Amino acid sequence: MGADLSFISELEHAIANGSSERRSQILQRITDLFVLGSARFSEDDVALFDDVIGRLAAKIEQSAQVLLATRLAPIANSPPKTIRTLAFHDAIEVAGPVLSQSPRLDEATLVELASRKGKGHLLAITRRPSLSEAVTSTLIKRGDRDVVLSTVGNKGAQFSDLGFAILVQRSESDDGLAACLGERPDIPPHMLLTLVARASESVRVKLEAANPSAKEAVRLAVREAADRVQIATMEQVPDHVTGVAAVERLQRSGGLNEDAIGTFASGGGFVETCAALAAMGELPLAFVEQAMASDRAENILIIARSVGLSWPTVKQILSLRADKGIMPQRDIARCLASYEQLRSQTAQEIVRFYRMRVRSQPAQPA
Repeated sequence: MGADLSFISELEHAIANGSSERRSQILQRITDLFVLGSARFSEDDVALFDDVIGRLAAKIEQSAQVLLATRLAPIANSPPKTIRTLAFHDAIEVAGPVLSQSPRLDEATLVELASRKGKGHLLAITRRPSLSEAVTSTLIKRGDRDVVLSTVGNKGAQFSDLGFAILVQRSESDDGLAACLGERPDIPPHMLLTLVARASESVRVKLEAANPSAKEAVRLAVREAADRVQIATMEQVPDHVTGVAAVERLQRSGGLNEDAIGTFASGGGFVETCAALAAMGELPLAFVEQAMASDRAENILIIARSVGLSWPTVKQILSLRADKGIMPQRDIARCLASYEQLRSQTAQEIVRFYRMRVRSQPAQPA
């Protein structure tokens, strides 16, 4: 072993018979020994320290536990059982340094902590140098506004698509959260578009200043409103009504499937393709038509993946968009990688968010 624990007999006596002050003194000596030699200790060495320090730490005053946590938290190979005990301590003064710094806490432990402990512990976790998707998902589901803001403000935090969707929804009535979320460079473009579309004018100005891509999102949000007007007009056109009716008949007869969508798309049936995607995705037709008319393909890829379409069918849909001049033909090949990386579960979660978004919007006056 790389450390001299020649005073082990003194240690055993202190644990069994010593005062709290005497145990604290012994613990400080052992902690000094560990901190000074931690870089050269083997895992077996660390395990011995873990046993010794853990036994002493259980029988000392809280102020000494705070000092212990502060000293051990930054060390990469700190005694793991001791670190876990300190992290789960009810007193945030003890748990805080470990929760915010210790590399010994793995993802599963952080998720467990975030699921069980209170606000102080959650806030400490949000200050870690990095946070995985699993940890941030738990934090934003359980945390109050302070916890959510601290999580979103952490540059090392990662969020799933569902996590971003939840944050966009929570920011609808919270300008501070909306501004903080919009400043993240990793927010997906379609989420930024939704965020900007819902944001107040003052928040839009902040977003444009902090995130250059927000300017594009503002432009798209304005165009989305114009698209709704255009689609309302389209719905009165005979060809539009006929196309939608044809899809409705096909759905009633049980013939609405991937082959039918492929046939509509390859035959140039823009309205029919939109109506088929809307029916299979349980989405409003106007929403799908807006997605099809957008120069960005993300939403169409998400809808297609959520209903389980294969790439050949998706390619036909994108080719239809290219034929209509909505997107360049050369961009279709680039969409393949995005589609392959998009998980069905993720797409379905985003579509569920879209449904909630549509239901939350007030009905337009006739």
